[in-house]
This record gives sequence, C-alpha cells and structure tokens, in this order.
Amino acid sequence: MSPILTETFSMEVLIKLAIAAGLSLIIGIERELKKKPVGLKTSLVIATFSCLLTIISIETAYMTPARNDINITMDPLRLAAQVVSGIGFLGAGVILRKGNDSITGLTTAAMIWGAAGIGIAVGAGFYAEAFMTVVVVVIGIELLAPFLNKIGPKRLRSREFSLKVQMKDHEDISLLLTYMKQHEMYVENIRISDTLVANDTTEHEVTIRFTSIEQNPLLLYKDLHTRHYIEKIEIELLS
Repeated sequence: MSPILTETFSMEVLIKLAIAAGLSLIIGIERELKKKPVGLKTSLVIATFSCLLTIISIETAYMTPARNDINITMDPLRLAAQVVSGIGFLGAGVILRKGNDSITGLTTAAMIWGAAGIGIAVGAGFYAEAFMTVVVVVIGIELLAPFLNKIGPKRLRSREFSLKVQMKDHEDISLLLTYMKQHEMYVENIRISDTLVANDTTEHEVTIRFTSIEQNPLLLYKDLHTRHYIEKIEIELLS
C-alpha cells in the first residue's frame, strides 16, 4: 500500500472512530442522566470498538491478495456479525429481576445493542443513517414516551406499585379491594398470608401489585394510611 493511500485510509479510520464515539456519547449521556448502569464510558467503548471491528472486517476482505491455486471468498461484515451476537452478554448483564417479579434494564440492554449498531453502521460508511437513528431513538425516549404518559390511554399513564399491608380481620381484605377498585387501582397480583404477632395472635399480611394513574407514592401512602382497618403499610413504586 502506498504512503498516500495509507495516510488517506488512516484519516478515514480516525474520522469514522470519532463519529462513532460522538454519536455514542448522545446515548451515553441519556443513560447517565437517568442513573442507569450503561453510561458515557460504556457506550463510548462499545460503539468505538464495534466501529473498529467493522472497519477491520471490511478492509481485510478487500485487502486479502488473490491466489491462482485457491478461490478465497471472504464476507466483508463477518466480524460485524459477531459483534451483534457477542454484545448480548453485556445486555443480559444489565437486565435485573427484582424480588417483586418486576424486570428492569430492558431499555438499557437495548441501548447497548444500539451502541454496537451505531459503531457498525459508521464503520461501514453509513454516517447519515447512524445519525438519524440516534436522533429518532433519543426523540422517542425523551419526548414521545413522556408525551404518551401524560395524554395517552390510562394504561400507558398508569404506574405500577407494590403494596404490603397488615390487617387484624380477614374481612378487611374485601374492604381494601373495594377501596382500590373505587379509586381505579387495578390489581395485577395478590398474595395473602398469616403473620404471628404478640400474644400468639394472628394477623393477615396482604401483598398486592397494582397499577394506578396516581403518580405520587407519597399521596397513595397518605390516602391508604387513613383506612382504619390497615395496621401497617409499605408501598413501593415499581415503574
């Protein structure tokens, strides 16, 4: 390879790596602001190295010299295909399942996969496509999703809560469920168990996962605490 060609190629590689790094920072900043596991550094590393592997894969396929005794056929995006498969390990690492059966980290895992996609796209020379994809994703997450949460159907505007209450009488459970129905708290799952308290008396512990349009867990806590049949209450906002 001539010196001029080498210089041009090296400059092109640097430009591609810089573009991939710059676009990945947009995703990284969005995750960083939301205190998610994948932040600036992780997105930067994923996109930049994916871009590098794509460049190597393409250039190796075209730079391999031909031979008369054997027909060499190479896929220009062979390494890039392995990036898509291998990035799944990182994605699986940020998906968490809590004790209350709620799953978190799916969006972050998708962002990891997207950061790799940005690197591959830039490495293959699809600059405009990579830029527009980042813009569409950021608009969808930061503008469209909150917009639908405010004016969309009730199901989209609802938040998921976990409620744990303790009661003396098992008939009070019906009162609680009636109260929740009247206040548009939709029960998704319910678990009832007996709890032994002082003087060998038994009370009833009810754990409910429900959805409600009410966005503030403090208001829900205060409202539920006014119910005379509730001895003890614990509430958690899940999503």
